[in-house]
Amino acid sequence: MFVQGLRCTDCGHEYPAEALHVCDRCFAPLEVVYDLEAVRAEMSPESVAAGPPSLWRYAALLPANPVGRVDLGAGFTPLIRADRLAAELGLGELWLKNDTMNPTGSFKDRVVSVALTKARELGFKVAACSSTGNLANSVAAHAASAGMRAVVFIPSNLEPIKIAATAIYGATVVPLDGTYDDAARLCSELIEELDGWAFVNNNLRTYYSEGSKTLAFEIAEQLGWSAPDHVIIPVASGSQLTKIHKGFKELGAVGLLPGSAVPRLSGAQAEGCNPVAAAFDAGADGFTPVRQPTTIAKSLSIGNPTDGDRVLDSVRTTGGAVGQVNDAEILEGIGLLARAEGIFAETAGGVTVGVLAKLAAAGVVGRNERVVAIISGNGLKTVETVAPTLPANDVVKPTLNAVLELLGEAR
Repeated sequence: MFVQGLRCTDCGHEYPAEALHVCDRCFAPLEVVYDLEAVRAEMSPESVAAGPPSLWRYAALLPANPVGRVDLGAGFTPLIRADRLAAELGLGELWLKNDTMNPTGSFKDRVVSVALTKARELGFKVAACSSTGNLANSVAAHAASAGMRAVVFIPSNLEPIKIAATAIYGATVVPLDGTYDDAARLCSELIEELDGWAFVNNNLRTYYSEGSKTLAFEIAEQLGWSAPDHVIIPVASGSQLTKIHKGFKELGAVGLLPGSAVPRLSGAQAEGCNPVAAAFDAGADGFTPVRQPTTIAKSLSIGNPTDGDRVLDSVRTTGGAVGQVNDAEILEGIGLLARAEGIFAETAGGVTVGVLAKLAAAGVVGRNERVVAIISGNGLKTVETVAPTLPANDVVKPTLNAVLELLGEAR
């Protein structure tokens, strides 16, 4: 392990590597600091390739001891060249990071694997979270694997399949009459009351969020240890985008990428929950929370994103943008991705593809750029959202003539 400690993202005050998530001086988030010179001496393309086919191949840049890790095989998902989708969008070189292939069908398996490994290391007995669905699925599955009790707090209006896909692992599901932000606030209060509880996206958030860096690590490795020009990332809490930024910078610092090889980063939000996109469009330094999200993209429905201000900083620092799409455009993006590349994404994927289409049309994403789009969750999680938009199928008799007539091939 190469962790030196924790550091405030705003004032720079340093802390030991304990279960801390905000600075007690300015209340900004903390982040993990590594001895990057020591990592440089340890980590190489060869050492990475010799590691497991999961995110734990990058253990030197992760904040938990890989010995006894909680590992269902998250990470090292396919990076797929998407020429047909690129042609549809008027782009040259487009790749899709297909995180629908993770164990519970979303990128949340990355962050939970790291968080629960750290939770066991720190002696926690219960795994808990506030969630818009995907995190609840992953916490429940990984806790079951680790022999830990799991308790998840969710808005009561989540997709039924996500609720079922949490309960099946034996987790205690607590549906709340409120939004995700209400659930997150409640969990912040419960931390003070419940000893031995690891709220992965709260008191363990500093470690949990490091799992998202592995998207940057994998993209670089899968592109032959080179960086793309532009990465399009869905934005909910904002942690994924900011940690992908951190991941590319760390690869440069340890010599696995040229030091300046940080791609442009662009965020994608739904119009019905768009605090970061609205702030970007207004040129504002901070965002105004959305009190009541109204979008089919429930997995992105975080009206008060913890890392929203840092998303704005990452996007502006790298020369990217933050776009937004409405519900109809989300559904169009889901369908386009499925028809062009054979990948069925949940609503967050529709947001990513829809925003990519808009940014490409506006020239923000250039035809000469090597672009990667993050497809963060499996469409089977939100099938009831797209099902009503699909054409009905006529029932036909099981005869040759009837089928040929239906297909327009009657002779």
